[in-house]
Amino acid sequence: MKELWVTKYRPTTIGEYVFRDEAQKSQVSSWLESKAIPHLLFSGAAGTGKTTLAKVLLNELEVDEGDVLFINASVNNGVDWIRDNINNFATTMPFGEFKYVFLDEADYLSQNAQAALRGVMERFDNSCRFILTCNYPHKIIEAIHSRCQGFHIEKLDKTEFTARVAEILITEGVTFEIETLDLFVAAEYPDMRKCIGLCQQNAQTGTLLTPHVEDLGESDYKVQMIALFREGKVAEARKLICQKASLDEYEDIYRHMYENLQYWGDDEDVQKQAVVIIRNGLVNHGVIADAEINLAACCIELELLRQ
Repeated sequence: MKELWVTKYRPTTIGEYVFRDEAQKSQVSSWLESKAIPHLLFSGAAGTGKTTLAKVLLNELEVDEGDVLFINASVNNGVDWIRDNINNFATTMPFGEFKYVFLDEADYLSQNAQAALRGVMERFDNSCRFILTCNYPHKIIEAIHSRCQGFHIEKLDKTEFTARVAEILITEGVTFEIETLDLFVAAEYPDMRKCIGLCQQNAQTGTLLTPHVEDLGESDYKVQMIALFREGKVAEARKLICQKASLDEYEDIYRHMYENLQYWGDDEDVQKQAVVIIRNGLVNHGVIADAEINLAACCIELELLRQ
């Protein structure tokens, strides 16, 4: 297990990549047939395959590495850095027909940096193609939207998602219970990258194991949290959340509780009450200063509801 599964099983061809539907696959195939792509803006949730699709395209087009400039906009996002580095790259002769600027996580760019990027895209339109990825397309200015062909990557169907992770485990010779795999899927869906990585981390013995509380890493706690919720151990789940979760994960935890109302009971009236409790908790999350106390109070109310 020395090789990272995320890298080992990352698609490298169009045939290996899982598209939302045949229409999207046909569109990508048409670009490859013409041996050219327009400026592209890939959007979608984290871990759904935006960066992978960009790399698949460059691989299928057989673009020389020297013709590709990769920029991680979550790290390098200053106006001068964007303008100067792309200018320096784009002014040299390409080995192939085009140069390609691959700007990952473009929604981290400031408005000024995006305005500078728009100018560079206009200047080198005939010699350079731009591929941008983002989680939140509304953070990209309209001037860039108008210059790119939008391509939204939907999350995989949960069944397909589970089947893909199971396929990797089987290929790696890892034994697992479907109930255990379901915990990992519930914790990380729709982020395939995180789910695969978390499974590898917890399958070092050749068997996929639910992590023990004392061995939990930064991302493992969600698996144990879900297991505790399913067993009705809300108090233990609450303590685990308050101990392990960061504040920016709280909204996702509220969302998970809402999407799994069966945790609080099968009765329809009970689930309606649970919706109100969770909704109030989420609303107060942005109002009450101590978010941890607010989430703990919500869990206590849900625990009482189960009883």
